[in-house]
Parts: sequence; structure tokens; C-alpha cells
Amino acid sequence: MNTQHNTQPAQAGDGTERIALGTAAYRRMALALLMAGFSTFALLYSAQPLLPIFSAQFNIGAAQSSLAVSFATGAMALCFIPAGILSDRIGRRPLMIASLFAAALLTAVSAIVPEWHVFLLMRALTGIALAGIPSVAMAYIAEEMDGASMGAAMGVYIGGSAIGGMVGRIGVTLLTEHFGWRPALGATAAAGLVAAALFWKAAPRSQAFVSRRHDLKSVVRATGRLLQDAALPWLFAAGFVLMGAFVSIYNYVGFRLLAPPYSLSQSMVGAIFLLYIIGSISSAWVGGLAGRIGRAKIFWIPIVAMLVGVAFTAAHSLILMVLGIAVITGAFFGAHSVASGWVGLRAGQDRAQAGSLYLLFYYLGSSILGSAGGIAWNLDRWNGVALFAMVLVFIAFCIAGRLTTVTPLASTRSQLTKTT
Repeated sequence: MNTQHNTQPAQAGDGTERIALGTAAYRRMALALLMAGFSTFALLYSAQPLLPIFSAQFNIGAAQSSLAVSFATGAMALCFIPAGILSDRIGRRPLMIASLFAAALLTAVSAIVPEWHVFLLMRALTGIALAGIPSVAMAYIAEEMDGASMGAAMGVYIGGSAIGGMVGRIGVTLLTEHFGWRPALGATAAAGLVAAALFWKAAPRSQAFVSRRHDLKSVVRATGRLLQDAALPWLFAAGFVLMGAFVSIYNYVGFRLLAPPYSLSQSMVGAIFLLYIIGSISSAWVGGLAGRIGRAKIFWIPIVAMLVGVAFTAAHSLILMVLGIAVITGAFFGAHSVASGWVGLRAGQDRAQAGSLYLLFYYLGSSILGSAGGIAWNLDRWNGVALFAMVLVFIAFCIAGRLTTVTPLASTRSQLTKTT
């Protein structure tokens, strides 16, 4: 028995100890996942509240300024599968450590480059570095956690993502107002380095990881198995449209609130990102609820809530608009927690590639649909963005309905009843 555990560790069928709730190993894992999620979203979306500033400083439109986000998310999405394959060879933990440090250093460089196109290049490289975190974290959790604790661990990681997204955006906004956007990005990079060091120290070494080599045929076969699954392609599509709607809302809300009739200051607009704390709570709560009641029974509920939230943002009342964004934030992170945990449970031995595929679609939604939201803004300002987001969320609702007809895998039922 591992003496650092406070309670009896869970045993897998192969005799490998799995990390369970209430143990010292779980607390270390939770801290590591919190730091990984925090750093990933803080570094990835630190440029988002700066889009109106980029538009003015570099004399570009709203859709062009959104490339500061889309280049990072798009490059990251395209590298998820290579990162997952690499993690199958060298291990989850080593790749995550390297990725966290590299992304923080690249963000520091992006804070000092003088030209817009070079800045976009640095953002793309940061996205490539960050590809070694989200999909690999899903595999790390699925391998090392016992079945009953997996949902809670995934909720902690997603909660860390929500906190990172919130603190990173608000911190950048406040620092930009007093010191300028370049020092603000530099401070974000420093926070990323601290988070990387804490992850390195806290993350438990893998006990269940088995190194696997891949050739092109094995990758194609694994991808084919995943795409033939009754639920996984629908979950990939849901991630695509939900993330596209969520990022579109946050990409362009600053343009709306800085303009009349609201004419808010940059710091007041940045305070909107305080609502991310709701996502950190809802992700863990909804993820745990899905584990007890069933993912298919729960998934549609946060999606309906997200639809209601988007409708609220169309109101002229500032209070209703903020309330709508709060509902959108909590609902989105809850839905993402359910979907991402569902992917890991259905994928079996191909969980690293399944996580990579899910997040490929998820962040392509951020990149492609997030920039497409700029076209909607140009056509009809906020009404265009809200309508665009509602169409995307309604598609996700239809997907959730389809998933209620999917039969759970027998292996999954034996591990965690009623979860799929």
C-alpha cells in the first residue's frame, strides 16, 4: 500500500492502485490539475479582453483583432492529436510539465514583440505549446483516478480552467488600465511560470501509464474506432458548437459595453470576467451530478440554461445582460464537464486520442466560430452575435437529445453505473 494515502487506495483490474477521493495523492492531484487548468486558460485567453485595444492600436477591425484569440486556439486544436500521440510515448506528466513552461515563456516573448503579425505568430506558438495540456490531462485523469473519483477530478481541472480564465482576463484588464497591455501580458507569463512550477512539484507520478508507440496505421485504426462509436462523434460536435457560442459571447461583449449607451471603462468591462468563478463551481457540481444520475440524463439541462442566458443578453438592461452572461458561464462549464468526462469513459484504451479529438473540435469551435462571431457583429452588432450564439446552442440541444438514445457501453456500466 502507498503510505501517503490516508485511506485504502482503489485497485484496478490489473492490480494498479488508482487515486481515490480523500487520499493525500488525490489532494496532490487536485492541486496539480488546478494549476494546469489555471495556467492553460490564463495564458490562452489573456488576449481576449484586449481585443478592443488591439483594434484601436493596430487600426484593425473587430474580426481581425479576434485573431489574437483564434490563432492561439486554432494552433492548439491542430496539435492536440500529435500531443496525444507523444504523450502515449513519453508519458502524460512529463509532457504537461514541458508544455506549461514553454507556454509561459512564449507569452513573455509576445509581450515585447513590436508588430501585429509577429504577435500573432507568438500567439500561435503559445497555442502549440498549450496543446500538451488539455487532451493529455483528460488521459492522465482517466488513467490515474478510480472510477468514482474521476468526475470530481475532471471537475477540479475544469474549475481551474474557469478560475484561470477569470483571473487572467481580469488581471490583464486591470494591469492594462494602469501600466499598459505589454506589462500586463508579462505579468500573466510570470503567473504561468509559477503555476508550472507548482504542477511539477505536486503532480503524482504515473502508476497506470503504459508507453505505447504509434505508426500511421495504428492512429488511423484508433481514430476509426472512435468515430464509429455511437456517442463520441456527437460529443465532439457538441463541444464544437458550445465552445463557439461561448467564445463569441466573450469575444465581443467588450465591444458592446465600451460603446454607448453603456460606455463602461476598460476595468469595468474586465469585471465581467469575475463571472468565471460561477463556471469553476458549476463544472465540479454538474460533473459530480452527472456521475451519480447519468450523463445522458443531465447533459441537456445546462444546454437549455445556456439558451436562456443568451436570450437575456439581448436585453438592453445592463443588469439582465450581466445576468445572462452569468447563466451562460455556469451552464457552459457544466456542459463541458459532462461531455469531457463522458468522452474519457467511452474511449477505453484510446482515451488519449479521444481526448485529443474532442478538444480538436472544441477549440476549432473557439477559433473558427469565435472569429465568425465577428462577422455577426459587423452585420448587426450584439443582436447578430446573440442570434449566432443561440443557433449554435440550439444545435447542441439537438445533439443532447440524440445522445439520450445511445446505449451505455457494457464496460462502462460495470465500472460506473448510470454514467453514460
